[in-house]
Amino acid sequence: MVRVLIADPVAESAQKRLEKAGLTVVVRKPETDGPLEKQIKGFECIVVRSATKVTKEVIASADKLKLIVRAGVGLDNVDAEAAKAKGIKVLNTPEGPSVSVAELVFGLMLSLIRFFPTADRTMKEEKWEKKKLEGTELYKKTLGIVGLGRIGAEVAKRAKAFDMDVLAYDVVDISKACKDLGIKRVELKDIIERSDFITLHVPMVPATKGMIGEKEFGRMKKTAYIINTSRGGIVDEAALLKALDAGTIAGAGLDVYVDEPPKDWKLVKHPKVVATPHIASSTLEAQSRIGELTVDKVIAEFAKK
Repeated sequence: MVRVLIADPVAESAQKRLEKAGLTVVVRKPETDGPLEKQIKGFECIVVRSATKVTKEVIASADKLKLIVRAGVGLDNVDAEAAKAKGIKVLNTPEGPSVSVAELVFGLMLSLIRFFPTADRTMKEEKWEKKKLEGTELYKKTLGIVGLGRIGAEVAKRAKAFDMDVLAYDVVDISKACKDLGIKRVELKDIIERSDFITLHVPMVPATKGMIGEKEFGRMKKTAYIINTSRGGIVDEAALLKALDAGTIAGAGLDVYVDEPPKDWKLVKHPKVVATPHIASSTLEAQSRIGELTVDKVIAEFAKK
């Protein structure tokens, strides 16, 4: 019988579906189960979110592992190369949280330009700061999307509804997608130099680590904002803090960080930053979709055996 280790929480309905399909499901309890390197033995499949790291040491310790499923978008917490070398399949569920992440992008942008956090805080302090909170509109502003995958495309659709001018860049050919969405394909330098808002939707790989740094901030408009809901480290946090302090850019909306939770809170506490604790996919709908997609992929894989 196939044994599945659920290392990070998934929807209860997803767990029940796995059991109904005849799979043996074990939910990991890190505080009592000990190192994952030891627990992984005897399992054909492991399901993780972002918290659990499936390292090369974990993979080397596995004796029956055939499938790793990352319930979510990125694979930066899974050593995919080590898995491939051992013949272990790695899957994820990028389809699940796209809408939720796209919606948070607009929540961050609107919070930055309409001062929602400050307005709410000062109202609760019984202060009427109406004259100090004059904002700007998204209407007719230029949005630069770096990475036009599923999430980037959902962002583009919503930006068009705000009547924004949308630019997009990707390392792959996105000509057809841009045509279908009614947006413009440009180079990264155009995104950096022309955008009023830049939103990042790329995976964390060596080529994207620190891709937005001091040089890029120096070429952005002083009135521009950077939004990062992808992965911490794609934006050079030290360079961003320096740019915010110097007024090189207007502000930042951040949902992801190099360290989660942050070890240094200076960036999060900056007055020009709106920060959230990696909640882009934390909606009931996204979690339900992710859970169902995860189950679909696990069942489909072992139904082949």
